[in-house]
Parts: sequence; structure tokens; C-alpha cells
Amino acid sequence: MPVANRPPPRPAAPPGVRAPRWVAWLPVLLLLVDIVAEAAFPDAVAAGFLLTPIPVVVAFSYGPRAALLSTAGVIGLQIALAARAGHLDEQHHIWIYVATLLSGAMGTALAWQRIRQERSLVRARTVAETLQRAVLRPVPERAGDLRVAALYRAAHADAGVGGDLYALCDTRFGVRLLLGDVRGKGLEAVRTVAEVLGAFRAAAHDTSCLAELAEQLDRTVMREAIDRGDEELFVTAVLLEYTAGSGRVDVINRGHLAPLVLSGTAVATVSCPDELPLGLGHLAAPAEPAATTGVPLPPGHTLLVHTDGVSEARDASGTFYPLAGRLGSLGTSAPDLVVAFLDRDVAAYAGRLHDDLAVLALSPSPG
Repeated sequence: MPVANRPPPRPAAPPGVRAPRWVAWLPVLLLLVDIVAEAAFPDAVAAGFLLTPIPVVVAFSYGPRAALLSTAGVIGLQIALAARAGHLDEQHHIWIYVATLLSGAMGTALAWQRIRQERSLVRARTVAETLQRAVLRPVPERAGDLRVAALYRAAHADAGVGGDLYALCDTRFGVRLLLGDVRGKGLEAVRTVAEVLGAFRAAAHDTSCLAELAEQLDRTVMREAIDRGDEELFVTAVLLEYTAGSGRVDVINRGHLAPLVLSGTAVATVSCPDELPLGLGHLAAPAEPAATTGVPLPPGHTLLVHTDGVSEARDASGTFYPLAGRLGSLGTSAPDLVVAFLDRDVAAYAGRLHDDLAVLALSPSPG
């Protein structure tokens, strides 16, 4: 789900369900080949023998009605060709008619099942897209005087939501953002994503201290781990807070990849304490609030946070995606352009994604 507020397009039939376009022309090809063979070898070719599979071939591209009509048309043509040769009631021709009739029955059933499957997959994709929009709400292009852009790609495209997460809340304390990565995959990871995002959206508006907000999320993940009986459950996360006109963003890093600051062709890594991931805070001794790091962020600079789906994307040789080098050669730090570039470039570099991918980029508006 790249940046922008646009609603998702109306779901179409999933790729790979419909047959390739050339399959739609196979019935015509079989018809032409049969007619040519009939004309070229009238004494050696059983009239209409190549027409028998046409209803089944039609079923791959068209509906049950087309399969029925093609069955009737094929049998009619076979009878006409046999009558022309004077073989209308010969036994082998009668068996051709029967075979065509069976082919038509199978083609009609196949077409009906294919359409039913397409509709079922479209419904499943619609549910996945609705879930994605409910859990991972679109990030606005502007929040206060911040320009914001976001990117999300689940490793399994049909799932819509994976184990990565992000959220933005424009609160009375400032604009607060969260980006994280849940340990594990599958439906359990999606459940944790929903729990963490729900807790963040509820607490971000009522908790004045960013460190306390991080502690609340830590307790949320710990409760989720207890409910699931998973002692190894944790979420690496970065929490950000920006107050309009401050020229800085406060950062708390809970075991996640360090943010980057982009300015033109310069890319710098933010140095901040690396706390334990959410859900493991109780292991720290002594237990203290998470350290908050203030990062200068004047207009023209962009803060970028991302999950390891970006930095650990690999090409065919197994080489990791050179994030800093690619961003440094981009020549711009505009959040929307940076995110759009990563959307294209990571896919071109690594091909098929093997891990979820999430990116947030924010920059103060000039003036």
C-alpha cells in the first residue's frame, strides 16, 4: 500500500485464475484445423473428430452458457460434415457425437466451477483488502506541518497484512508514529499486529510521555505473549514524536533498525540507545523508562524508518539491498519520492519478496 489516501481499486479476478488470452482462440484454431483436414483428406479423416474437445477448451475462457452453446454448435457441425460424406449413421461417427456430448457436459461443469472459484477468490481478496485498511490504516500525506509517506508490502500478497506494522496519530502532544516488526509469521503475527496497533492508537492520545507510551506497548505485547503461551513473542519497534515547529523528532528504539536521516545526497544513521524489543522490557535490569533521543529535523531533511524487509532484501547472488547507497544516489529527500523509489527499486533488486516490508518517511514542510 504505497503512500496516498486513495481507496484501493475494486478487486478483479486474481492473476493466474483466468486462462491466458491465447486460450480463448483455441476453439477457433481447432475448428479451422478440422475443416482443413476434412478438405485435404476427405477419405482418411473422421468428420469433426477435432471438434470434440472444443466445449472443454471453451470452458477455460468462457462461462457455462458458452460451453453449452459450443456443444450444440459442434454436434451440429459434426452431423453436417458426416452427412456431407455420407457417413451420418456410421458407428464411429455416432461415438464421436456421444464423446462430444460428454465433453460438453464436462465443459459446462468446469466453466461453472471456474467461475465459482473466481468469485470465491475475489471475495477472499476483498476481505484481505478490508482487513488491511482496518488494521493498517492509510497514512495521510500531511499531519500538521509534516509531510508523510508510507509503504507496505506483505510477503504473501494475497494476505494483505503480514507481521510488519505502522501507524500515525496526530495528537495534542504532537504527531506520533510507530513502525515495527513482529517476531514470527502467519495469522498469529497478524493478531499481534492488530493488538499493538490498537493499543498504540488508544494510548497515543492520552499518554503525554513517549517513554510511557512505549512502556504501555511493551505491556501489551507481554500480555499477548502470556495469552498465546509464547514466551519468545516480541516486537521490534521505533516510536517517533514530532511537535510542530520544533525542528526535531524524538525517537525511541525498541530493538529495531536505526532510523536514517536524508538530506539531498547525504544519508546518516541516527545514533540512539537500542532498548529491548516490546514484550521483553521486563528483562531489563534495573527496569527504567526507555531513553528518548532528540534528532534535529529541519525542513529539507527526511527521517526514514523501515523494517528488515528492505535492508535484508537480496538479489540473485544473495547480496543485501544497499539501502544507504541507493538513497544517496537518489538526489532527493522528498518523502513521497523516496518511498515511491523504494517501492520500485527493492522489487527490481530482489524480485519476489520473501519478507514483509514497511517504510515510513517524514519531513517538515518548508516555512
